[in-house]
Amino acid sequence: MTPILFWALKFALFLLAVAMLCAVTRLLIGPTAQDRVLALDCLYINGMLMMLVLGIIYASNVYFEAAMLIALFGFVGSTAMAKFLLRGEVIE
Repeated sequence: MTPILFWALKFALFLLAVAMLCAVTRLLIGPTAQDRVLALDCLYINGMLMMLVLGIIYASNVYFEAAMLIALFGFVGSTAMAKFLLRGEVIE
C-alpha cells in the first residue's frame, strides 16, 4: 500500500469517527423521534463505512462481511422503526 493511500484511509477513518460523534449528539439531543431514527441511520451507515475502510487497510475479507451484516441489520431496524413511527405497530 502506498503511503498516500495509507494516510488517506487513516484520514477517512478520522472523519467517519467525527461523523459518528455528530450522529450520537443528534441521537441524544434530537427533539423528535424522527431525528433520533435519522441519527441511528447515520450511525449504522458510518459504522458500515468504517468497516469497509478497515477492510481495505488490513486487506481482510472479515471486515467486508461484517459491513454486510451491519448494512442488513441497519436496514431492517430502520424500516421497523419507520413503520412503528408511522402506524404505531410493527407487525400488522
